[in-house]
Order: sequence, then structure tokens, then C-alpha cells
Amino acid sequence: MFRFILSFFGGIFTTVTMAVFMVALTVGAVFWMYGRDLPSHESLAQYAPPTISRIYSGQGQIIDEFAKERRLFAPAETIPDLVKQAFISAEDKNFYQHDGYDLRGIAAAAYDAVMSRGQDVRGASTITQQVMKNFLLSGDRRAERKIKEIILASRIEETLTKEQILELYLNEIFLGQNSYGVAAASQTYFNKPLSDLEPHEAAFLASLPKAPSDYHPVRQKERLLARRNFVLKEMMENGYISQETLLSELNAPLRSVQNGDFESFKAELPPRDYFTDEIRRQLTEDFGEGEFFTGGLTVRATIDQEMQPIAAEALRRELEKYDRSRGIWREARVKLDPAQLETEESWRAALAATEMARDIELDGPWYPAVVLEVGSNDARIGIEGVREDEDGHFIAAQDVTWARKRSQDGTTGNTAKVAGDLLEVGDVVHVRATTSDDDGSFVRWSLRQVPEVQGGFVAMDVNTGRVISMQGGFSYQSSVFNRATQAKRQPGSSFKPFVYAAALDSGYSPATIVVDAPIEVNTPQGLWRPRNSTREFYGPTPLRTGIEKSRNLMTIRLAQQIGMDVVADYAERFGVYDNMGTFLANSLGSEETTLYQMVAAYAMFANGGERVRPTLVDRVQDRYGKTIYRHDRRQCEDCARPLLQAGLAPNIVSNRERVMDPITAYQLTSMMRGVVDRGTAARTVNLPVPTAGKTGTTNDAKDVWFVGFTSNIVAGCYIGYDQPRSLGRGAAGGSMCGPVFQAFMQEATMKYGGGPFEVPPGGSFIKIDRFTGARLSNDASGETVVAEYFRDGEQPIFGITYDGGFAMGQNLPLVAEVGARQTEQVTTSTGETATVGPKADFGTLSSGGLY
Repeated sequence: MFRFILSFFGGIFTTVTMAVFMVALTVGAVFWMYGRDLPSHESLAQYAPPTISRIYSGQGQIIDEFAKERRLFAPAETIPDLVKQAFISAEDKNFYQHDGYDLRGIAAAAYDAVMSRGQDVRGASTITQQVMKNFLLSGDRRAERKIKEIILASRIEETLTKEQILELYLNEIFLGQNSYGVAAASQTYFNKPLSDLEPHEAAFLASLPKAPSDYHPVRQKERLLARRNFVLKEMMENGYISQETLLSELNAPLRSVQNGDFESFKAELPPRDYFTDEIRRQLTEDFGEGEFFTGGLTVRATIDQEMQPIAAEALRRELEKYDRSRGIWREARVKLDPAQLETEESWRAALAATEMARDIELDGPWYPAVVLEVGSNDARIGIEGVREDEDGHFIAAQDVTWARKRSQDGTTGNTAKVAGDLLEVGDVVHVRATTSDDDGSFVRWSLRQVPEVQGGFVAMDVNTGRVISMQGGFSYQSSVFNRATQAKRQPGSSFKPFVYAAALDSGYSPATIVVDAPIEVNTPQGLWRPRNSTREFYGPTPLRTGIEKSRNLMTIRLAQQIGMDVVADYAERFGVYDNMGTFLANSLGSEETTLYQMVAAYAMFANGGERVRPTLVDRVQDRYGKTIYRHDRRQCEDCARPLLQAGLAPNIVSNRERVMDPITAYQLTSMMRGVVDRGTAARTVNLPVPTAGKTGTTNDAKDVWFVGFTSNIVAGCYIGYDQPRSLGRGAAGGSMCGPVFQAFMQEATMKYGGGPFEVPPGGSFIKIDRFTGARLSNDASGETVVAEYFRDGEQPIFGITYDGGFAMGQNLPLVAEVGARQTEQVTTSTGETATVGPKADFGTLSSGGLY
């Protein structure tokens, strides 16, 4: 009997042993088979997650950020223990004890799945396994993935410490609201750094990893509250918080940015504008789109946050002034269905969803508004962000009488007399509050529209090329196209200084006489007869007066005399063009360039002829703080010294390339001062410091320009339609862009100062008559007297006249208005008589009218 019992139990033991051996062998075989071709876990030691690239102003304020995944990387040592404990309690309470996987958790999950017949399938992944899934594996629920997960988890536990694994997890997880990692989520939900979180807020974040959309703080508030309280209880049971803390935290309300309990971090960021978007465009070209949007770059911008709003307002004011002077109201581009206007809640929701510009500040903010009702005189409106009052808000009849309505088919009606002449129910428009000049009290709501005409403005430091202000149009949210850097336009007469610079370096002087007389040029397209803007001719004239009065014919003769190849070389040297055509009309600015390039080129006139490389960025640092780009390459000889004598600035050595002779630069600057003092910009530009510049107006006034500078700041403006067409009679660079420059530079000179332009050594002053070019005595004075700077050793020769090699145009007056062109009488198909002019020739179609 004993032997039988022994044999029975021996058999059971053998069976169990064999079964265990076979299970172990099977498990080992499975793990060996799935562990052969797994991805390398060692790469996680060099983990560099996609993080936000941020742009800072010179004062250190965040002004924009760019990212594909909104993540702020937080090293393990900077993450508070409270946050770590909350996630461990919610996701893996045995995290510090297991070797990467939790067999008890796996068994419990399997038991629940069997007992519920597959209805209750829950994960049993540890934090380490989740790291493996997120980084190295897919997210499917197959057993094969679970096996690979366990294998990799056990391996990574041997490679990295628990804190390193936790760092990977807490920075990688998605927590909803486009936030990746706990640092970004803390900012998104509470607008707080991690160090300021309360226990219930840490538990809030720890509730989200399972399914952020299922625990939305607004739509699923009660469900999130229950999950948060569960995490808090787990934290207490694990010994991370006390019973007293638990009770107080359970009673804490569920607060978040999304519920309106905290101000969003986005409210601290200014609206994205042309400046930061241009930085994005340039840096993605330099570093690549992937690196810029995921590399966690820290970008220090050159923008002056005090001057940028002034630049935007100056350009906007002139654009709106021109637009309202046209007296045309364009039909609303955005309309709401009348059914959406039945209740305040519905029209506010519909209005908020419209793509209307909300970044316009001009005499106060511009608000999107919808027309709710049109009365016999006024129109009742609903205004975004403005509370309704008892009487409602209205656009009065007196506020629309400036305009005629233009429909989409291009037809215009009569001048409006009541609001209904311009507006219809459902129209979405802009309005701003008008106030009393006496006490600033509210008067009425004024109807506004984004101008159809556009323009650009750029201002930069003449010595460093640092762009302090840039405005690429009326409103970035209305049109993101940056007209300061991307729009190719004809510069017109603002190009002429480069012709004169080439001439001055070719032996000419400001007193050189050039004939201002008619010119005829045979071209393949026909006879070209360019003319001055006044349509008059003035005979022999000094160069100085030629540039002050922007004489086209003198410029063409000068370009012909020195050679267009020389002019093109100068334009390319200054960066105005990459490969300029040598057509004679290009001397009048008929070839297109950008405002950004023109302003940078003028900076080289202002600083004495040294190369300027314009930049919107001072410095770029990578995620580790290493500087990977620095704009200023000048050498500071004293910066390494521990002590510097009081009152002495460090000695900075300029290593910039010289692009023109300093005397030429000064002569040209002096001539362009005449443009501002008594030339084409005299009526609109009047600063308290010496100022030089040049206007530009193209054929039919399709583009108008002004670029000018003081001793330290250069700024430029252009205005024109995106699809070029005439701005109308009277439009000119001096009258339209001059006021923009004046408004900005008035404030800029108050901040940055300004002084006399530096006179380079190697020359002397001689007084001449600016109309005749005749030499005058040293004690001469009067309005016609000007002191010109001549190089030492180059005795100026007075009285020689240059005509550029052109013969005088036959039968054309010298100093008179050009006569009417020939016409003829013809008989039409109906038998009537009509008067018609001659056929259009090249002179009527070319850039011969640029001035």
C-alpha cells in the first residue's frame, strides 16, 4: 500500500515537474523567439523628445512659440515628487519594486478578463512597459506586443535608473489639449509651473493618460472629478499624502483654464504677427522644418516691442486713410445665416467661429460684429466680446455717408445715406468705438473695413542690420503674406541712389552738370521717350538737384554715360538684386525687388559704406542652451577682461566688408538730405535730427515708396495693391509713404537719438550753387548755396556738361510741357465721327514714367 501511495505521488510530482519544465521551456522559447529582432532599447538613453521652439524679445519676453507637439521637456530632477507620486499611484504603484513588469497585475487583469468573458479587458502595463510601447512598439492589444513589451521593459530596467525611466514617461505622454508631457499640461490646464501644483492638481493630470478625451475638464467634468478623487485616495494609501490632506483635497473644486478658472497662458502671448512668422520662415530654411518645430530652439529676436506697435499703426493709418478717401464700401466677405441670429447665444457662437481679423489696433481695437437688424436709418449690431446693453449697439446713418457700395460684380451705387445702403442682415463687419476728443467718453460705434490697398514697412539699425520693426500688411490675421520680405515690387526712383553712387565712384561729383533734356531710344518694341514726372525739361543741372527733384532724364543720361553694367554691379553689390538686367529702363527702378533688400542697402549708405546683413534674430540656442547661431560677428577686444575702466566702453572691432568708398557714401547721403530738406519728401518728412532719403513712384503710381535714414536707424515703406494697379492721380511716395516714415521715426529718434552724419577724412568742403553747379566763395550764403564735400587731390572741374551720348529728341520743347499727341478723325461702323489718339507705343507702356 505504501509503495502504491509513493508511486502515485511520485507520478504526480513527475507530471507537475515535467509540466513546469515544459511551460518554462515554452515560455523561454517564446521569449527567445520574440526577443531576437526587437528594436534597440539603448537609444532611449539619448532620448531627445520633440519640444517647443520659442521666440523671445530682446527684453526676454516670450512673443511666440512653434511646435508640432506642444511639449516642454522637464528633467527628472525638476519634476516635483508630488507629481511623480500622483502618476505612480494612478498607473503603477509598484513602480519602484518591480523589474519592469508586474506579474500580479498581469494575473489580476487576466482573471478579470476571463470572469467577465472578455467584457472587462484592462491593461496591466507598468510605467516601464508604457515607455516601451510609446517609444519602440505599436499600440495594438495583441499578445505578441505584450510579450515584446515585457522583454524590452526588463532590458531597459537594466540600462536606465527608475528616475530616468520616469523622466521618459512623464515627458512623452499625451495629456490632451495638444499637450505632451506634464510640464506642458500643467501650463495648459492651470497656467502654472510644475512646482506650483497642489496635490489635487497633480492628481488631475495623473487622471488623464488613460484617455484624455474621456476626461475632458468641461464635457466630462464629473467623470474627471471621480477619477481625480480615486487618484488622491491611492496617493494616501501609498503613503504619499496624509489623511488630513486627502480630506481637504477631495473637497477642492475641479478648476482649470478650460473652465475659465485660470487665465490661459496664450493670453500672455501677443498675437502672431509678420515679425515672428518671418523668423519661422527664415529659420525653417536655415535649420530645416523638422528641427525648428521639434528641436526646442530658443530664439532671441531683434524686435523692439515698443516700436513695433508704432510701425504697425503708422502703416495702418495711411492705408486706411487712402482706402476711405476712395469712398468705396466693399460687400461683406463673411455672412451669417439669419437663422443663426435668433438668440444672443447662437449669434455669438457663430460670430466667434468666423475667420475675421482680431489683431487690428487703430484708434482702439477693431471688433468683429454682425448686423442683426437694419432699420430705416441705423443698423443694430452684435459685437464680439462686448456685452449687450438695454438699447443695443448701432451703426448710425451718419457713419456711412463716406462710402458707396461696390458689389461683387464691380458695380457701385450712390453715396450711402442710411446704414441699409451699405449693410444687410447677417453681414460680418469690423467696428471700433469712437470717443470724444474732450474727455474720451464713448460716442458711437464706427463702421470699418480692412483696406484693399496694402503695403510694407521695415526699420533696422544701420550698423548691425538688426530689424527693430516690421509690418507686412494691414493685418496678419487678414493676410499672412509678408509684403516687406516676400512681395517683389518696382522700387521706382528709390533705386536712383545706386545710379548716383556708381557715378560718384566713377569720377563724377555732386556738382557735375548733366543735361536734363528729351531723350529718344529705339527699342525692339518701338520708340521710347521717357519723361520727368512734371513733364518738363530743365536743361543743364547739377547731380545734387537731379536727385533732389528726382529727374528721370538726368538719371538715364547718367546711367548711359557710366554704363548699365556698372550700375547693375553696384545694385548687386548692395544686395538689391541677385542678377540685375542691364536695360536702360532699370536705372529708373523698373526691375522688381523687396522692401527688405532696399532698406538693408540704404543702411550701407548711412553707415559709411560697410556691409550690412539684415537679421531678425540675434541668437539661436539649442535645447541644451548651446549657441548654434549668432548674428553679430564683430570682435570685442575687451570683453574677456575682468575689469574695465569706469566710463570706458569695450573696444569692438568691426570686421565687415566695405562695399563703397566712405567719401562716396557721405556725398550721396548729403545729396539725399536735400531730398528731405527741399526735395520730393520735404512736405511730409521733418525730423529733429539730420535725415536723408529718397522717394519712389512707379508708372501710373502702381507702387509708391520712401526709404530714409538718420545716423543710426534706416526705415522704408511701400504702398500698392497686391495685384498692381494705379493708386490714382496724386499718389506719390512722398505724400503716402512719407507720413508713415515720419510717424515712426518721430518716436524712434526720441528713443534712439540721432546726430550729424559722420564726415570721413580725406576731403574738404567747397561751396557751390545747387542750381547751376558754379563754384562760390567760402563766405557765400543763401538758399541756393550748398557746401559739397570733395576728395583731397581731386581738383573739381566746373562747367563741363554731360549728355550721356544722347541726341536731343527732335521737335520736343526743352523747358515746357510736352504738347498733346496727334489725333485723327475716323468714321465708326454706325456712320458717326469720333476722335481717336495714336497707337500706344513703348513709351506709354514701359517704365519711362517711373519717378
